[in-house]
Amino acid sequence: MMVGVSEDQPPEEPTVAAALPEEHLPPKRLPIFLAVAVVLLGLDLLTKSIIVAQLTPGHPVRVIGDVVRLTLVRNAGAAFSMATGMTWLLTLIATSVVVGVIRIARRLRSVWWAVGLGMVLGGALGNLVDRFFRAPGPMLGHVVDFISVGWWPVFNVADSSVVCGAILLVALTVFGFEPDGTRTGRAVGEPKTGEESAA
Repeated sequence: MMVGVSEDQPPEEPTVAAALPEEHLPPKRLPIFLAVAVVLLGLDLLTKSIIVAQLTPGHPVRVIGDVVRLTLVRNAGAAFSMATGMTWLLTLIATSVVVGVIRIARRLRSVWWAVGLGMVLGGALGNLVDRFFRAPGPMLGHVVDFISVGWWPVFNVADSSVVCGAILLVALTVFGFEPDGTRTGRAVGEPKTGEESAA
């Protein structure tokens, strides 16, 4: 007689967060995420407004010799002025990024993940405002860039925020810190160090 083979798959291992009762989980970090995003968005909009009012294209202002300058540039493309003819597509991509980040952030329990995603959201929104509300028109607006450092392409506060936030998120992923406040490979109930508690 042949022994039947069950087609049932073994149950999936629960995640660390799923194995813990709600009262033992770190609090959700949505307020931190929103605060970081709002502060950086406000800083980006403020600096752009000042630069547009005070500078004329082609007339840079030296801050540190020829190394650091303020120069008004209107960028129709992505970072480093790439894809200048695809402004409408870049606007759609940025909008999708904003929606995705907000959906992820609702479940955040890690402080540093909240900071990193808040930086990405604040920067993405800063440049998205330019896309929608600056000339030549909605979804085709040119982003205001004004920080020139050495040979590096001209950028703005929003660009810096997105890049720094992305670097932070990559570092957290590499070192095993999860958005839910746990760390990859750590057993359930195992005490955390001070650094891990903050994450």
